[in-house]
Amino acid sequence: MWTLKEVDSALRGATQAGEVPGVVVAAATADGLVYEAAFGKREIRKADPMTLDTVFWIASMTKAITCVAAMQLVENGKLELDAPIETLLPQLAGRHVLEVDGGTGEARLRPAKRAITLRQLMTHTSGFAYNMWNAKLAAFMERNEIPGVASCAEKALSIPLASEPGERWEYGIGIDFVGKAVEAASGQRLDAYLTDHIFTPLEMRDTGFKLGESQRARRVSMHARGEDGTLSAIAFEIPQEPEFHMGGGGLYGTARDYIAFIRMLLNGGTLDGARILRPETVALMGQNHIGDLNVTTLPSAMPALSNDVELYPEQEKKWGLSFLINTRRTAEGRSAGSLAWAGLGNTYFWVDPSRKIGGVILTQILPFADAKVLELFSQFESGVYRELDRQKRAA
Repeated sequence: MWTLKEVDSALRGATQAGEVPGVVVAAATADGLVYEAAFGKREIRKADPMTLDTVFWIASMTKAITCVAAMQLVENGKLELDAPIETLLPQLAGRHVLEVDGGTGEARLRPAKRAITLRQLMTHTSGFAYNMWNAKLAAFMERNEIPGVASCAEKALSIPLASEPGERWEYGIGIDFVGKAVEAASGQRLDAYLTDHIFTPLEMRDTGFKLGESQRARRVSMHARGEDGTLSAIAFEIPQEPEFHMGGGGLYGTARDYIAFIRMLLNGGTLDGARILRPETVALMGQNHIGDLNVTTLPSAMPALSNDVELYPEQEKKWGLSFLINTRRTAEGRSAGSLAWAGLGNTYFWVDPSRKIGGVILTQILPFADAKVLELFSQFESGVYRELDRQKRAA
């Protein structure tokens, strides 16, 4: 295991100063775990320490797992990337596009001109959006009493499209429908499919949609950061008896579990003898699938849930089959063509296929894109790459 003194100091200092309640990090190469650490408390102003097996809501880090499941079914010929997905999911047939008159503010719905595909759902080019980053959709949902997707209510999936399928990149609920497609193609509920085909083979024992007694005992509390920067614990839990399993954001898990998933990707779809995907499928998932479109800023429409989000504003970003792709080397050392994403509660991961390294940092704070957590993520990742370079020089 690596010793990362500067990283330890930064993470410990942030928790001792009360800048974050607690944090867990892990980094791994294709060969194995190289660093892990836990600092702070599971809940601010309480005694329970953060531990390496602490359970977090990993939110949209669920998306990569759901898309791996879908790609298993693509490999098996049960799903197709570019066929109209409405043949499998009739609820996506006849979707309307939401348009708002710029002068009057009047909303109207018109039929979409194109059918939605699985590839578009995975790449956030299907036209679906999230209300927390789309003010027009947020207003429509409020007027029509449509709950947010975290309710895991079927009505949350009834929203109109925010744009024409294939027209632009906009982060949204598409991968919740990928989860539905996994269920329809496999004949299993999403929780059962993921357990059988991903979690059990990778020994991800603490990852799931439903908290068991052991996981609940180790769960970290969600925190909210006030306008003055202070943190307080808040009540938050994904429904444990949901109307549907949220393939776009419903999982709980640990850093140790997620680093196993990252190692599988670094190893071309296999880990410790368990084959999850073919190497060519993993490579395909990491390619740009949005063409000339670019990942754009996510402007906050709900400040309590998210800040404005603009990761790596100095460069163009692309999107693979569930991953953000940086097109240039980052200041931290991440190679161009690496894969990453995050979860609403300020959880983040990256996978660098070129240098065969990846990592995860988990906190539990709202709103998303917290400046302090992003700073810690940068310090953690930079420290990992410094040590990787040192190791290579010494070899």
